[in-house]
Amino acid sequence: MALIFGNGSLKVCKSLPTSIATQSAPLFLGFVDFQNGGIAMNTCKTFTNDLANPKIYTCGSAKFIRPNWLRMLHASKGNEEYTESLKKLCNIFISYSKIDIEPFLQKSRLELSPSLVEQVLRKFENAGMQAFTFFKWADKQQRYTHSVEAYHIIIGSLGRIRKFELIWVLINDMKGKGILTQEAFSLVIKWYARARMDKEAIETFKNMGKFGLSPDLASFNNLLIALCKCKYVRRAQEIFDEMMVEYVPDLRTYSIMLEGWGDERKVNKVREIFQEMIDRDCEPDIVVYVILMNAFCKGGKIEEAVKVLDEMRSRGCKPNLHAYSVLVHAYGSNKQIAEALDIFEKMKKDACALDTPTYNALIGAFCSASEIDGAYRTLEEMERSGVSPNSRTYNIILAYLIKHDRTEEAYDVFRRMVRRNCDPDAKTYTMMIKMFCNGDQVDMALDVWNQMSQKQFCPTSENLYVLINGLCDRGKIKKACKFFEEMIEKGIQPPATTYKRLQNVLLDAGNEDVLKYLTEKMKLLTKAPSDYS
Repeated sequence: MALIFGNGSLKVCKSLPTSIATQSAPLFLGFVDFQNGGIAMNTCKTFTNDLANPKIYTCGSAKFIRPNWLRMLHASKGNEEYTESLKKLCNIFISYSKIDIEPFLQKSRLELSPSLVEQVLRKFENAGMQAFTFFKWADKQQRYTHSVEAYHIIIGSLGRIRKFELIWVLINDMKGKGILTQEAFSLVIKWYARARMDKEAIETFKNMGKFGLSPDLASFNNLLIALCKCKYVRRAQEIFDEMMVEYVPDLRTYSIMLEGWGDERKVNKVREIFQEMIDRDCEPDIVVYVILMNAFCKGGKIEEAVKVLDEMRSRGCKPNLHAYSVLVHAYGSNKQIAEALDIFEKMKKDACALDTPTYNALIGAFCSASEIDGAYRTLEEMERSGVSPNSRTYNIILAYLIKHDRTEEAYDVFRRMVRRNCDPDAKTYTMMIKMFCNGDQVDMALDVWNQMSQKQFCPTSENLYVLINGLCDRGKIKKACKFFEEMIEKGIQPPATTYKRLQNVLLDAGNEDVLKYLTEKMKLLTKAPSDYS
């Protein structure tokens, strides 16, 4: 318990974060109740949530911004209760389809908090309409108001399945509540770009003003990022040139364009952008130098990347682990493993605290050079040094083994990954399922799928496509239909390619009635709930 005093501005004792702010507050004396995660005041008994902004609380005429630490305390109400609530919600998601989920949510009688809802939405961000059903159910519950972050997460879920009409309903909902953010618009732009809808992405940026938001340089940069990440670099360059007067580019803007052209392996364009940046008196920092090195390496100009490293040192900019890792990866991709090892050993001699991405770069270098034993040695050294491998670490090794048809060895690595408590990601599961399906080991592919379900990992559309495609290739039409139906029942929008593949198999087998049934069910279950469209 810690005392808080204030008169017009908030003063906090040393044991509290100083991020709490107040506006025009009366004199008050209060304390933070750590057990209940709330604040009690002697000048008013209630400390209520401002519906227009879930992060603002009021007490009389005082207004407070709720800091993250307090929000987490309030959300938890004791770790055990919080964890149990999370488990119950996850079990409901896993066990029931979209049609069934709302009654079971209602029966759960769980007390919701912003943190709990956010965590569930993040865990099931691939669940499409099922996640949206949960979002709408939560919105109806008493004593609960969606946080801005919850809106951001569900916009991402809907963006993955291209439900842009619902996204705009959410945007208008946020606007009506006075909580619309620049980040929400950046997310819409991002998902339009990923859906190969660049015109809509650009129009969304230009229409921000109609929603009461003034696009700034940060928003402009986010537009360029979205376009460049989705291979619209030329269009991004056109926008950059058109709007340069209105949005004066900063170092971040130039770094985005450098990275975009670097990914396209347009080394001359990278040089041109870098020179323009220098001419405009934008002094490169470590981030820009690393992007420049990476661009040269991707363009096959490793020597120029080394020169950039030397220039960094001459300008007093000390290279970081990322800079060295770029060279390790580049040498490995070029099958120059000796040079990659030299860079790695230099980092160790310079007393650099090697991290997971750095080790991953060397493991990738060994795999690129077809020296898998070196990759295993590096993995063991990594663990001995107390650096934890991540899913990327194992995915690099798995990709090599699968490419070289070393199925049993790959499965051993997968099991080792699980034993070491490193959670497989969507890419891991996709690789393993595809490997077993291609090797005519459908039962093993299904076993991996079951492991995924046991871990309450919500499958992505790519996971779904790979499994259904593999089952179709092996003539397992009934099982393919079963998984297709299960996914649409959970509100996950199947990719068009998945549906087309199943359609062709069913038509070839003369099962038009099954196709019609699945098609109608898909239309019914992946549309918006009737009360929110």
